[in-house]
Formats: sequence, structure tokens, C-alpha cells
Amino acid sequence: MSSLTSTSTTTRPTAPGTTGTGRLPRLPQPLKGMAWLVWRQHRAAFWTVLGASALAVACIVFQRSQLQIDGYTHISTGLRLIPILLGVFLGAPLFAGDLENGTAKLVVTQSVSRTRWLTTKLALTALVVVVSTVALSVAFGWWWGLYKSEVTATEWISESTFNNTGPVPVALALLSVFGGVAIGVVLRRTLMAMVVTLGFTVVVQLVWSHFLLSLGNVVTSTTSRDSAETAVQTVPTGAHQMDGSTPYLTGDGKLLGWGTCADAQTEQAHELCLRKADVVGWSVDYLPISQMNGMQWFGASILLALTAAVTVFLFFWGRKRLA
Repeated sequence: MSSLTSTSTTTRPTAPGTTGTGRLPRLPQPLKGMAWLVWRQHRAAFWTVLGASALAVACIVFQRSQLQIDGYTHISTGLRLIPILLGVFLGAPLFAGDLENGTAKLVVTQSVSRTRWLTTKLALTALVVVVSTVALSVAFGWWWGLYKSEVTATEWISESTFNNTGPVPVALALLSVFGGVAIGVVLRRTLMAMVVTLGFTVVVQLVWSHFLLSLGNVVTSTTSRDSAETAVQTVPTGAHQMDGSTPYLTGDGKLLGWGTCADAQTEQAHELCLRKADVVGWSVDYLPISQMNGMQWFGASILLALTAAVTVFLFFWGRKRLA
């Protein structure tokens, strides 16, 4: 008695795009080559920056939805520290760590040029900084829009508002980070570079604050000699009144200070003194809120120009000494 055995072979259909080996096709990677290596090396720092920015944006959205101004001051102060933190913890160690532990020597012995390595690191770092700071700037500007008409709630020229909206936070962060990178490349020691970068970023903030008002075009309002209050009333709503140390206006257009006729004992004597000094009215200098956008872009262009100068220095220095 015989039995017939039959064997059947089933062939699995091959999915489009496969080679027929049974393996799934590889998904395309958004980053390849040097960009992938740089991202992998600094992914912890990059993801920390992006994640912290996302949390800050969520906090701003929540605070705005609650219509509370209590957290406005605290969050604005925290945002002002971001350029300093980015410069110290992201910019300073970017190359200093590689130069200190010898990774830089390993990189330059490969087929990758110093220029390409430098370009890739700076480009990815700048991308992370721009994405995070743009998101924070847009979110905070959206929040500030609720109080824009309330002069007592927040003054537009204050650092809490001016430095956290528009292009200013992006430009400040880039200058701080690239300045930290340059310091790290020169010093070649991570901890020392971080300490020096801390001082550098603080100085940048102080100098920026000192010249902040000079970014705008001061408008002068003059009135008759009725009263100082009348002159102040001519200032538009939301305008920032400048230092009023020279409020008296003479007939020939000169400005005199508060000390003019201060020695007069009586009101009549004071009036007579003002007439002898040819005081014909009051003068008030101010910056209208309509100049805010232009001042921000003008200031940001200066900061970005300084960042470009630092970048040029990095390429000239790095091509020879980045190892």
C-alpha cells in the first residue's frame, strides 16, 4: 500500500518597495552623515532645550487662559535668563568639550574637514536655538497682547516685555550661544569656558539694557507755560516718557533744567525769574509705543551683525586650531 505525499510551497507576496528578502525596508532618516553624528553627540542638550521650551510655551498658554497677570513678572524674568543659560550650557561646551577630551583630534583625522564639522555643529545648534526662542517669543507676545493697552500693567519698553517679544530674544540667544562657542574654542577647557561665558552673557545683557532707549527716535512735545501737567497730557497713551531733567523751553529753543529759578522764595519771584530766563513753555520727550516694532528689529539687526562677526572669527580660528 502506498501513500502519496505532496508538498506545497507557499510564497509570501512581496510588498512594494522591498527586495524580496523578507526584511522590512529601512525608513529614511531625516539626518544623515555628519548632521546625524552631531545630533547624536549633542542630542541630550538639544532635546533638553526643545523640551524646556515646549514646557514654557505650555505654561504661558495656561497662564494666558487663566487671565492672570500674577505669573507674568515671574515668567518674563525667567525668559530673560534663557540667553544666559543657553550661552553657558549649550554654547560654551559645544567645542570646548571635544577639544578637552580629544574628540576633536579624532574628527580631524577622518575624511571630514574642519570647516564641514564646524559648519554642521553651528548650523544644528543655531536651528535648535532659533526654533525654541521663536516659539517662546510668539507665545509670550500673544500673552502680552492682553495687557498691551494697560500702561500700568506692563510697560512696553521694559526689559520684561521688550526683550521677550519679537526678534529680540532670538538675536540675544544667538549672540550669547555663538559668543560662548567662541570662548570655548579659544580656552579649550569646558568649565573655564562656561564661567567666562557667564560673565560675557551678563555683560551683553547690561550693555544691551544701557543702549535700549537709544534704538528709538525721541519725540518732543512742547506746550505753553500753563503747567507741567499740561505738557505731560500731550504724551500719547502707552508712550514711554524720557528723563525730564530739562523741562523748561526758552524762546530761542534751548532747554533749561529743573534747577532754573529754584532759589526763588515766592511764586511771584519764581515767575519773574522764569521770564528773565525767557522761559516760554514746557518740553516733554517720549518714545511712542508705535516705535516698538521698529526698535526691536533695529536692535536685533545689530545683535545679529555681532553674531555674524563672531561666526566669521570662528571659521578663521577653527580652520587652523580646531584640533
